[in-house]
Amino acid sequence: MENFVVSNDGVNIHYSVSGHGRLALVFIHGWLGNEHWWDEQKKYFSKQYTVVCLELAGHGKSGKNRVDWTSSRYAEDILAVLDIVDADGFILIGHSMSGAYALEAASYSNKTSSVVLVDTLKNMDQLMDLDQAEKVLLVNYREDFKNAVENMLPKFLFSSSTPPVIKERLQKEFLQNDSELAIRVIEPLYKMDIKNIARRGRIPVRSINCSYSPTNRESNEKYFQDYNFMEIDNSGHYPMLERPDIFNSILERILQSLTSIFAPKVQ
Repeated sequence: MENFVVSNDGVNIHYSVSGHGRLALVFIHGWLGNEHWWDEQKKYFSKQYTVVCLELAGHGKSGKNRVDWTSSRYAEDILAVLDIVDADGFILIGHSMSGAYALEAASYSNKTSSVVLVDTLKNMDQLMDLDQAEKVLLVNYREDFKNAVENMLPKFLFSSSTPPVIKERLQKEFLQNDSELAIRVIEPLYKMDIKNIARRGRIPVRSINCSYSPTNRESNEKYFQDYNFMEIDNSGHYPMLERPDIFNSILERILQSLTSIFAPKVQ
């Protein structure tokens, strides 16, 4: 079922709910994404859990009229959905940029028992700040967004094993966005203090990362109180799309381990 909820600044946030269960899995897409990035997960996990797929402001069917684009506003988008979904507990699953926003939202939600990061925050000691992002990424988006999507981003986002149909689909979706909006919606990631948010977190953080770029366990364990990760081979930055069966299997294993800890809260 499709729904809208109003975030704190008056922006309509679109979300869908399927399945059943007192524990809700909340899937949050990455940059320029939408709820359909999680279609395979919705089908798979709705048999056992309530599955929520939300679209952050500026994405999908959600409003694009935000004035103050910050990580806190994104966290409020997530919290607005949590407040209205009927569930005893939540596990937030954030891909790419939304992993950081899920962590921030979780820090304000006493019903969130854990966060699962998807191919993001793989080395907390090497996070990109706004100055670095401007030089490496944003300047290219401003100069020629289409060229950046077609020729620069593939070097960061795709691997040799990424199915061409997935690459073509994502590039088409990216190019449907106005370049200025694309920049506005990603800038908050590079302005936030992710390390401090991670340090103050007290819930388990798990990651599903792709092996095309390394994960630094030692670095991440300095910031996350309870951290672990599992890897997927032969996938680029979008494992839920590129290798959904493997991704679902790994996520299911993670969920089984997490829900065994918190079972009394969600029965």
